[in-house]
Amino acid sequence: MDILAELNGNIATVGYGLAAIGPGIGLGILIGKALEGMARQPEVTNTLRTNMFIGVAFVEVLALLGLITGFLF
Repeated sequence: MDILAELNGNIATVGYGLAAIGPGIGLGILIGKALEGMARQPEVTNTLRTNMFIGVAFVEVLALLGLITGFLF
């Protein structure tokens, strides 16, 4: 039975690692596109920055949800 408990811990660790990949990719795309938009149209920088920070908050929630799920299960 000790082997099964150890296996479950390793699977949870791998699961969180996989859950962190998605938000990491999402943040890269989100911030990159916001900066690209700011470079193309400097007059809408404030609007893009505000929307970018709202999007970053939602993406970070996904990463934290993956972390909490790893602890719960």
